Amino acid sequence: MSGAALVVEVLVAFFLALFLLHRYGDFRKQQRMVLFATLLAWFLCFLIVFTLPLDVSTSVYNQCNINSEKEVTTATEYSVHSPNTSASPTKRAPNVCIKPWSYIPDGILPVFWRVVYWTSQCLTWLLLPFMQSYARSGGFSISGKIKTALIENAIYYGTYLLIFCSLLIYVAVSPKLNLSWSQLQVIGITAANTWGLFLLVLLLGYGLVEIPRSYWNASCHGYLLAKTYFKAAKLMSEKTDAEENLEDVMEDVRHASEAIKYNHPLRKCIDTVLRKCPTEYQEKMGRNMDDYEDFDENRNPCPCKKNLVKLHKQAIYAVQRHNRTQVQWQMLLDEAFHLEDVAKNETSGTRHFVHSFPSSEPVGWVSSYVYTPTIEWYWECLLRRWFYRVLAILLSLFSVVVVWSECTFFSTQPVLSLFAVFIQLAEKDYNYLYIEMACFVTIFFLCYCVYSTVFRIRVFNYYYLAPHHQTDAYSLQFSGMLFCRLTPPLCLNFLGLIHMDSTISHQQRQQTAYTSIMGSMKVLSFIANGFYIYYPMLVLLLCIATYYSLGTRCLNILGFQQFIGENHMTSDLVDEGRELIRRERRKRQRTDDGENQNILCNLTFLNPHIQNDVMFFYEFTCLLLVFPRFTGGRYLSTSLSRGRIFDDV
Repeated sequence: MSGAALVVEVLVAFFLALFLLHRYGDFRKQQRMVLFATLLAWFLCFLIVFTLPLDVSTSVYNQCNINSEKEVTTATEYSVHSPNTSASPTKRAPNVCIKPWSYIPDGILPVFWRVVYWTSQCLTWLLLPFMQSYARSGGFSISGKIKTALIENAIYYGTYLLIFCSLLIYVAVSPKLNLSWSQLQVIGITAANTWGLFLLVLLLGYGLVEIPRSYWNASCHGYLLAKTYFKAAKLMSEKTDAEENLEDVMEDVRHASEAIKYNHPLRKCIDTVLRKCPTEYQEKMGRNMDDYEDFDENRNPCPCKKNLVKLHKQAIYAVQRHNRTQVQWQMLLDEAFHLEDVAKNETSGTRHFVHSFPSSEPVGWVSSYVYTPTIEWYWECLLRRWFYRVLAILLSLFSVVVVWSECTFFSTQPVLSLFAVFIQLAEKDYNYLYIEMACFVTIFFLCYCVYSTVFRIRVFNYYYLAPHHQTDAYSLQFSGMLFCRLTPPLCLNFLGLIHMDSTISHQQRQQTAYTSIMGSMKVLSFIANGFYIYYPMLVLLLCIATYYSLGTRCLNILGFQQFIGENHMTSDLVDEGRELIRRERRKRQRTDDGENQNILCNLTFLNPHIQNDVMFFYEFTCLLLVFPRFTGGRYLSTSLSRGRIFDDV
């Protein structure tokens, strides 16, 4: 079992990264190198998180062996120096250390951590920034894209080189330090971890409050419906902007295509741009183009290659943004219709969940036998809200424990960090399974608070992780960069919380293999003894600011509309979104009625003998479905026992 646990965790981390990449990326359209780099970055970060508990249990076992050897050595020295040589010395049985089930032999973890850590750092500081610019470049050749990427990253690499040189000068000037290759590595690791810890505390302070609050708000159906209406109004505005932007870019492409004829040297470039355009625009431009008209240099000025590169970049961005907003709008409509159905079904006495529109997906055996309409009604209308409330309370308690431990983990006598108390109690009994489970739950919660914030934040339209395969290459690689920069300091912070990092706890004990790879932070004492200890306390202030929604209120004041409960602008957007959803519901109902009418007409055409029955059924359906919609968009059910299901919300 020594290597089986590590193999299982490698597989779990890989499939988790692959699942997330499939959810946010697009395997069919995006470049293979972009997908591979993002998958590798996410996989390495998840691998660090899953493997660290095994490293902790192995370190506890090695510490037990060291303590046993010390006890044997002490007993031997006492028997040798005892003045009473006639009496036989009392032999004390040494403490027997039980090997953990997931024990990893010596020498494997150090090599493992070196490969994982340095690969992730090369990705986040060297390759991914370059690949970001390469993927977003509008160049028409590989050399052109590489040139653009190098120019865009020159300032980026120069900034970090300046920071590294500053730390290098500090160490070189210090008389107590002798510069060596290992110390250079520590300087680089310290600089990277300091940058990551600075961002880590900001994201952690937001996630510790927002995640429990989001689950609590999810239990309030009225809040969810109002927020969905608010999101619908904002998304409609963004969708309209995306359509207008696409129209403007396609107009520029059309002018360029008309100016550059088939025998122009840049015609291959404009053909590349046209292939990135939607199909309807390609057909429209193809109809308006005369392929037999020769190019004349003296008649119409043609755009240069630099302008075509810029146009190519704009076309890629406009098409991707337009497709993303279209998919998000359909997903938001389905969510809004479902929430309205839940509100209608809550007053149903039949305890049978009824959907306004049939699902487009085929009915599987799970929906037929397990998740039946009755089970769905109990879950959506009764059990879901209580489940979310209990989960929100548990997460809130966990957040309080994290904040307390972050503010007190530097105290070793007495031990105030609750996570350190739990691990030390299990260490006395050498309960390795409990140690690994406690470490995994703790670090998983910390990662969930940080990573979920990375998935939630949005920097205008430059960085946005959109599900349903709508995330662009730039955002995917940027998320991989953030993961690789946040995970190492997060793991070091976790080891500090449980007092397994001797740099912070100042205890003489067996270090983990991960800490040994990080090196001794004493090379930069002002960071090891100051920043790493006291800066995490800032998470308390950030939690208070997040609890009172100070950041949301500031964004709302600056003109970025945010969902705030008691706000005039929020109420207006909620009303606007409600009207948009109502309009889309009527549109979808008319579409379904048209499809039903076509089906009836086809049945009549295929079998003339049932024409009278079909016409009678069609007229009866019209009486039930069409006439009641004239009054406020309501529609009735054919079942008398479900009379209130389809009332307005």
